Amino acid sequence: MAFEKLIEEFKLKTDEVLAMGGPEKLAKRKAEGHLNARERIDYLIDSGSFIESGRFARSNRPEVKHKTPADGKVAGFAKIDGRDIGLVANDFTVLGASSAVINMKKIKHVKQIAAKRGMPLVLLGESSGARMPDRMGSAGRAIIAQDPTEYQRLRESPWCSALLGQCYGSSTWYSAMSDFVVMRKGAIMAIASPNVTSIAINKPIEAEDLGGWKLLTGVSGLADLAVDTDEQALDAIKKFLSYLPGHNMQAPPEYPVPAGSDEACKHVFDILPESRTKVYDVRKIIAAFADKDSCFELKERFGKSIATVLARLDGKSVGFIANNPLFKGGALDADAVQKVISFMVLCDSFNVPLVFLVDVPGFLIGVEGEIRGMPGKVINWMNALTQVTVPKLTVIMRKDYGQAYINMAGGKNADEVAVWPMADLGFMDPAVSVNILYGIRQEDDPERFAKLKSEVERDTSAWGLAELYEAQHVLDPRDTRAWLILTLEVHRKGMKNGVGEHLLRNWPTSY
Repeated sequence: MAFEKLIEEFKLKTDEVLAMGGPEKLAKRKAEGHLNARERIDYLIDSGSFIESGRFARSNRPEVKHKTPADGKVAGFAKIDGRDIGLVANDFTVLGASSAVINMKKIKHVKQIAAKRGMPLVLLGESSGARMPDRMGSAGRAIIAQDPTEYQRLRESPWCSALLGQCYGSSTWYSAMSDFVVMRKGAIMAIASPNVTSIAINKPIEAEDLGGWKLLTGVSGLADLAVDTDEQALDAIKKFLSYLPGHNMQAPPEYPVPAGSDEACKHVFDILPESRTKVYDVRKIIAAFADKDSCFELKERFGKSIATVLARLDGKSVGFIANNPLFKGGALDADAVQKVISFMVLCDSFNVPLVFLVDVPGFLIGVEGEIRGMPGKVINWMNALTQVTVPKLTVIMRKDYGQAYINMAGGKNADEVAVWPMADLGFMDPAVSVNILYGIRQEDDPERFAKLKSEVERDTSAWGLAELYEAQHVLDPRDTRAWLILTLEVHRKGMKNGVGEHLLRNWPTSY
């Protein structure tokens, strides 16, 4: 056969690459219940759609070239649910997927093509950090910082990152730049490993305490979701991308409306307590308004006094921002503020309309908030809100007090404002208002206190706001789903095929 030797060489080199770090390392991963880099790709993408870029790339250092198949990072292009993506999967069996000259060229190429051709970028992280001795000394400095836009995000297309093991170096940086981060429990993300960190701080530290799932999802908020397995993490990426367009100049994809989607809203009074002093889980109300089984919550364990949920209404993507009285009575703390800004940036960057569901007693005041710079965070929120160009609808359900009225898209900060009849538009709780305005407590003079409280409440009713045309609609709560669908239909028409202006596209991804 013509070219037989060349074809044999091609097969041999292909087999060497597909063997990755060798059978022992691959068997160890399998015994631990974890997928390897190529298995992760196969699970994530549509079958047969992968075009590998740089399969035969290897380290440029002669002494390690023989043991660096694909140079530790499997990269290329594929499809998820029929839509194109760019992806990079770190192969930890090859020198810990450490970052070096050649594999960083692969990442750069896939990033550039994803941005240029308008496709999401998926990064499957697991890496030991920078490869040594490649980056040591003066010579090492000559191979880094050669791309001034390496860490620039202009949100041309969505980025997703999965933390699937030890993640240091590039896996950390690209996760911090991503629009969605999911991690497998047991994975770690940090600037440096526990060993290096222990030496630096002169005391031992456990990996979970340094960058485990509880820290990243509940304290720093750098991860959106934690799951138990690689497969669940990859499923989460597919689900997240289903709400977003391939790039920022498209409208999000539409899906059929599941049967029975109009039923749950009819029973909203089974969720909402009649007494405004009783709490409830606002996520149940979101689920009642959204298409059946379409809700996908981001940062569930972080800033829990507000819920940020991607969902669908009439088959079209929307983002819900909803105060959750189940936690801190719905009062907004520093974490909640950061969470909301991040979500607004995501939705505006990728043409997803916003729905604000309001039941907020205000911002959580106190020394801790001041130490964390709450005044600046509150105004960051307002700055971001003023730059949102996707449709914004606000539904005031119960309380809407103080400055939080403005931040939760009250007044002209929304395209349309609706109120429920039980809405309360005071500056603060009526009982507190009486105490501050008139210097009287209930136990001092119950009768006069009740009279003054009634007067305060009368001036803060839903009807008063509607009379002033500061609310354009008063709704029976059971009609909210239908109102949202019809009103969004009106306001989507003002966009160019459902595409906004993306004024927040270069907002910092982590701050």
